[in-house]
Amino acid sequence: MEEPVETVWEQLKEWALMVYQWFTYDLFNMFGEDFNLIDIIVFLSSIVLLIYFTGKIRKLLVNRILARYNLDIGIRQSIGTIVRYVLLVLGFIVIIDSAGIHLSSLTVLAGALGVGLGFGLQTIANNFISGLIILFERPIKVGDRIEVGDITGDVVDISARATTVITNDNISIIVPNSEFISSQVINWSHNDRLVRFRYPVGVSYSEDPEKIKQLLMEVMEEQTGILKNPPPDVWFDEFGDSSLNFNLMVWTSMYVQRPKALRSQLYFSIFKKFKEHGVEIPFPQRDLHIRSGELPVELKNQNGLDTHQTE
Repeated sequence: MEEPVETVWEQLKEWALMVYQWFTYDLFNMFGEDFNLIDIIVFLSSIVLLIYFTGKIRKLLVNRILARYNLDIGIRQSIGTIVRYVLLVLGFIVIIDSAGIHLSSLTVLAGALGVGLGFGLQTIANNFISGLIILFERPIKVGDRIEVGDITGDVVDISARATTVITNDNISIIVPNSEFISSQVINWSHNDRLVRFRYPVGVSYSEDPEKIKQLLMEVMEEQTGILKNPPPDVWFDEFGDSSLNFNLMVWTSMYVQRPKALRSQLYFSIFKKFKEHGVEIPFPQRDLHIRSGELPVELKNQNGLDTHQTE
């Protein structure tokens, strides 16, 4: 026989009451407050939602709102990251206060955290603070072409702990933020993406420097990657050991990420131009002078006696 509806309803009420008791059972006491499973679920869910929505707000601010003002991508990324950090701090304060934990009760935890930072979290804290300094002072920003240590590439992301740099080989390198504060950083596009490169060229002493300058200027004028304003120039650098040395001074904004590619194109064109006009590209030469004279030579005869001869 089927159980009466009242009996089934009573069983459901008992199960619901049991589940409710499980969720409302006080698991531990912290800072004078009792915490149960519901409190923990609400607390953790609030933190996850805070992190998720602040990330969405950052993307909306960077890609939609600030993009309307034609701001540089690096400036938008910095503003968006700073706004997210502010919202995270305010959100954590609200969540902690809503959970019944008074901020005054966190002094003991803050002291313990300070000891932990002193022993094991120095590097993480250093990188986080360095990241804040980078965002506020902006020595580098997203989109910049930089050199730090042996790493050369474009900045694509600045996070709380590290900065992501993409090299010309499409390799992502994660650089701790502290490296940009404690080390020397070369920022090729700090002001703008207009840079000047110097490429050396050597020719034989038998060549006319004015002719060489004219040929080199023709080569640079034919290159699409070299700017016409500021104009390129040829400098007579020095009288070398085996050659007359020139420097090609070229301005570009297209080859900031690929200076070696521009140099390769120039050298191909220069070699072709020199070959057409019979210009000699020298190689290192050394002249050996032999001075004539007499050198005394000591010889020994069969009896072991020394004899002297001259050559």
